[in-house]
Parts: sequence; C-alpha cells; structure tokens
Amino acid sequence: MDSIGKITEDLINCSPFLREAITDNLINISALARKLKPEIESRMGKPVKEGAIVMTIKRMSPGLYYRLNIKITNMMSELGDFLVRSNLSDFTYENSESLKNAQTDFIQLLRKENDNFYTISQGLSETTFIVSASQNEIVKEFFKKEKLKAHNEKLASVTVKLPTMNTEIYGVYYYILKQLAWEGINIVQVVSTSNEFTIVVNQAEIDIAFKILMNLKRYA
Repeated sequence: MDSIGKITEDLINCSPFLREAITDNLINISALARKLKPEIESRMGKPVKEGAIVMTIKRMSPGLYYRLNIKITNMMSELGDFLVRSNLSDFTYENSESLKNAQTDFIQLLRKENDNFYTISQGLSETTFIVSASQNEIVKEFFKKEKLKAHNEKLASVTVKLPTMNTEIYGVYYYILKQLAWEGINIVQVVSTSNEFTIVVNQAEIDIAFKILMNLKRYA
C-alpha cells in the first residue's frame, strides 16, 4: 500500500499548475489538505489526519521545480523570430488510402501558389490540413470524396523558432502552453518540428497570444 506521502504527491502532480502554486506559496496548505483528505483516505482504506497531509505537503521538495524553471527561463531568453499568420482554416479528414495517395498531388498544387501557408499533420486515424483561407475551396474540391471530421475557419497562428537546446530540456511545451492557458487562450491546433513550434488559435485571440509569447522572451 502506498504511503500518505506517495499518494499526496501523486494527487498534486496530477493537478495542472498546483505544484508550482505550492512552491510559490500561493496555496493555503490547510485548505488543500482538507480537499485531498477524502481521496487519500479512500486510497489508503483508513482515516488519515489532516495534520499528516499538511506536513507531507510542506515537506515536498521544490528543488526540481526551481532547477527546471531556471533552465526554461534561460532558454526563453534565446527564442528566435516570431511569425504571425492570419486568415487560416483547418480541415480534418479520416485517414484512407485515397487520402494518402492524394496528398502528394495536393502539396504540388499548393506550391504553385505564392505566399500560401499550409501544414499537414497525420495521426493514426485522421489527417489535418491547415491552409490559408484562400485555399478553402481547393481543399474542399480536392478531398470531396473523403470523410470530413472537423473544419474550422477564422484561425491564425504564431510560429516560434526555438533554440536547438529545446530538445534537451523537458517541460518546454508545457511552460509555453501554461502561459496561454492562464490567459484563457483556446489552442485549436499545435504543430511542431525539432526547432519550431506553432500554435493555431481563433483569429480573435491572436493578438493576446502573440503578446504572451513575446513576453516570455522579453521578461526571461
């Protein structure tokens, strides 16, 4: 059977932002202990004193969080250029052999058009195309026989160039997405390569999203 400490730490680590809030002394420890107490007792199968939970929370080491935060903050100061694109749309189709075969021809068609943005993300069961809104009718016509699962318009994106060290520091994407979540920004799509990170949001929120990302670099 797991100890009070192990169960408490697992519950806290499963809650977004909670570990950081505790480390930064933003949480009422006694109130948190009362909230966790029923679940801890359920897992242990016996009553647990609230004071024991409080002591467990206070003993949780902040060292890893601080070390990680310093690494990420240093990396944020080295973020490269930001590129904003507006008037985008996304189309998500169910994967099929015909969809796979048509992608090459579709890419070649888009490359003939100047100043158009497109990206393709293929999952196990579906594929998403993000394109400039001016290409909407081309996408619809090209894949009219495919099963459309989702479609969004009036989107915009911000692409951030990451330092090469980003692949050696865990928590980078979490750190970026956390800032956006705190401001209530809804992420429609995320696209990434080794050294580029693109978020797609509703066009009405792009100015706020851009400001948040710029501040990550400016105040690092």
